[in-house]
Amino acid sequence: MNEVTFSFVGQTLHALGSGALWWPDQNLLCVSDLHLGKSERIARRGGPTLPPYDSKETLTRLSADIARTNPSTVICLGDSFDDLDASMAINAAEKRDITALQAGRRWIWIEGNHDPGPIELGGTHLFECTIGSLTFRHIAQAEAPAEISGHYHPKARLKTRGRSITRPAFLVDQARMILPAYGTYTGGMRSSDQILCKLMDDRALAILTGPAPQVIPMPR
Repeated sequence: MNEVTFSFVGQTLHALGSGALWWPDQNLLCVSDLHLGKSERIARRGGPTLPPYDSKETLTRLSADIARTNPSTVICLGDSFDDLDASMAINAAEKRDITALQAGRRWIWIEGNHDPGPIELGGTHLFECTIGSLTFRHIAQAEAPAEISGHYHPKARLKTRGRSITRPAFLVDQARMILPAYGTYTGGMRSSDQILCKLMDDRALAILTGPAPQVIPMPR
């Protein structure tokens, strides 16, 4: 199956190959850094014109993960939109897609640094939330046990058969987890970056996403 099952702070969680996190005991699906509307934001600010299909592709993958897990709760862990104007610029079809995904379930938008204000698309808007033993927020705090966050778009490199593969990755240690970016046009920060090395302890693991997720010691 396209996932890795692991234990985190006494809870059994599943890192999906898409970059989503599944918590069966709470029937909860969590994704981070969708950055919907990124191509529109780049063009609006005078950057290069990118194919404007990133939001549709991201929502299509999210729809597949929701269909697979049928969660009662979905948490979007901040930077769901590339900025506030992007949240207002999404087209009618994408709004309908989001509304359809929200139907019949609790939907929580965690505030991010790109989208700190309210989003008029339904759901609940929170700075952070605690469910069971786990706390969900956008940016990791220095001393915060049982924390799940995003923001850094971590990626990790795996050397195999004489070649190197770099993929978005979950970073997991004894007290903290940082999710990969879920959005289509999102870059990444290498796990060897000083910021991530300071946040994660020496026993941290990286779970590389993709068709065949792999677990390795976090590259430093």
